[in-house]
Amino acid sequence: MNTDPRPVYARAAEQIAALVRTVRPEQLSGATPCTEFDVRTLLSHMVGGTRRIAVIGAGGDGLAVHPFVDGIADDGWPEAYDAAGAEVRRAWADDARLDAPVRVPWGETPGRNALSGYVMEAVTHTWDLWDALGRPLELDPEVAEFALAVARVVLPEPERGDDVPFGSARPAPEGADAYERLAAWLGRGPVAVG
Repeated sequence: MNTDPRPVYARAAEQIAALVRTVRPEQLSGATPCTEFDVRTLLSHMVGGTRRIAVIGAGGDGLAVHPFVDGIADDGWPEAYDAAGAEVRRAWADDARLDAPVRVPWGETPGRNALSGYVMEAVTHTWDLWDALGRPLELDPEVAEFALAVARVVLPEPERGDDVPFGSARPAPEGADAYERLAAWLGRGPVAVG
């Protein structure tokens, strides 16, 4: 991908920040479409992943950053996410970072590809959190379209093995929006109600 993913990442991050601010303490132990995570674990992963892409953008070793964070108070998630997001903006401010080779969990790649991959991950987890919280906000469809395009490039085959952190693709519901199509492509479905 030759696009500059930073504007899309910025929009995705603003949306995540707004969504994280809606989380109530009693929702933290709730189920998410990311079946092995409750809301608290998902937030921990979203903050950890954001810290990881900040380190990558600054030229550091993203693999050295744990993709989960500990020690965040129940009411501290908005501040934790905002702080990590500020690190990302600083780390990726220099245009040269887009073409610099970086190391990410899936290998070495130009910075723009790494950040595009993290847009996909961030937007996917946005949908996970949004669904888990009862869909409290309207989501930006353009960031989901970007993330879906990335997902189809980096995960072109619908069947995925255990070494891929996303499930095999599922059929999207009829009339699905971009988020539902992204979730289905990455093997997710809404949290079961009842």
